[in-house]
Amino acid sequence: MSVEAAGRVAGTGGPEGGGACLCGRCPHGARAGHRQAVAAFVALREEFAAGRGVPAGLAHSAGAARQWVSDELTLSARTLAERAAAEGVAWLAAVQRRTVPALWAAVAALLLGQALTAVGSGWTSARTAGLIAAVLLALALTVAAWRHGAQGGVLAPLIGEDRRLSASRAVAAGWVVVVLYAVLTAAARLAVAGSGARHRAVRLLELPHGSGLLAALLLGCAVAVLGHALVTVRVRAGRLQKVPADRPRAVDLLADDAGRGSFPGAQYVLVNAAVAAYALVYLARQPGRLPDLPWGLVALLLLSGVTYLAGTAVPGGRPVILSVVRSRELGALAAPIRTGEDIEIRGTGFVPPGAGTPDRLARTVVRIGAVHVPVPLVPVAGGFANPSDGVLTVPVPVDVEPGQVEVRVVTAAGVETEGYLIEVQE
Repeated sequence: MSVEAAGRVAGTGGPEGGGACLCGRCPHGARAGHRQAVAAFVALREEFAAGRGVPAGLAHSAGAARQWVSDELTLSARTLAERAAAEGVAWLAAVQRRTVPALWAAVAALLLGQALTAVGSGWTSARTAGLIAAVLLALALTVAAWRHGAQGGVLAPLIGEDRRLSASRAVAAGWVVVVLYAVLTAAARLAVAGSGARHRAVRLLELPHGSGLLAALLLGCAVAVLGHALVTVRVRAGRLQKVPADRPRAVDLLADDAGRGSFPGAQYVLVNAAVAAYALVYLARQPGRLPDLPWGLVALLLLSGVTYLAGTAVPGGRPVILSVVRSRELGALAAPIRTGEDIEIRGTGFVPPGAGTPDRLARTVVRIGAVHVPVPLVPVAGGFANPSDGVLTVPVPVDVEPGQVEVRVVTAAGVETEGYLIEVQE
């Protein structure tokens, strides 16, 4: 596939697109446009990786050909990023339309379950209280979803500044929902109970009844606040590199920014989900009182929260240049670094987690003296050889003055390394 053909495939319609909707305004069109942009970029990258598609006039110069290929891939990557952003916006709008029916479907399922379990034993005031609480909670969430429709509806409070689902926010929101449902159920039970039963129910709502549930809510909210503050401080200090995602995904709750499984996040979500399930079962069996969580489970939640915060504080760090050497081809003689030649920058943290997409790889820049050099994209089958997390290869511009020159790397997250001095000769 040539560059022109790739551009047509990534375009907004026409015969090459097969007549598919690529408007970018509806979920189907945004999804189809993104998929076609991905296919076009992959085809273009594989063509260049195989050594095809380079103009004959540039074939005699390896450096010129590499720069031309990098520029073409960067332009295609920008189109891919625009399509991904359009899909993300459409996805958030679609979530709002899907979550509201899901909420009321859950209420209907609760009504059906109560009706089935009432066969033989009869309908009780506890079932009425539970159903009223579910309806009131669903109404509140429906209003919230309508208010934040463009930001993901019900999921809006769970999405962090990096456009990923936050595990700590999800857990805190889950405990808020559990506590609200328990309180609304108890309130509805009080409304339909007689005077004597009402007095006993009020006593069951006092401390120490429900103290374990309140402790779980306190731990969930505290971990969410502390986790957010910890990430914010580390990002602003340059000790953590955060790259925004295209859109939230469910896997964000169990994985890190790069999409790999995260033990601290996964255990935190799963432990809290298990304890919340225990609280809901307790509430179903005794709807007239707040669930009284055993303090052993509260201690488990505390241990899980501390592990999650420790896991949030450890990863990351500033990118570091360990060494800079002259890039030498096989068979070439050893020589000092000169302008116009390639250098190999070795270190760590050059590609932050989540920055592996082509458009973000193209944002990596090396500052050599006063000259900013974009790191060229070097395609290979299935990916890119340059840039990588530990090695960057860039040419030394002719505008660099001979002598001692400082080299710095600026990553896609905007974090800059400390300076590293090299000697450039004429």
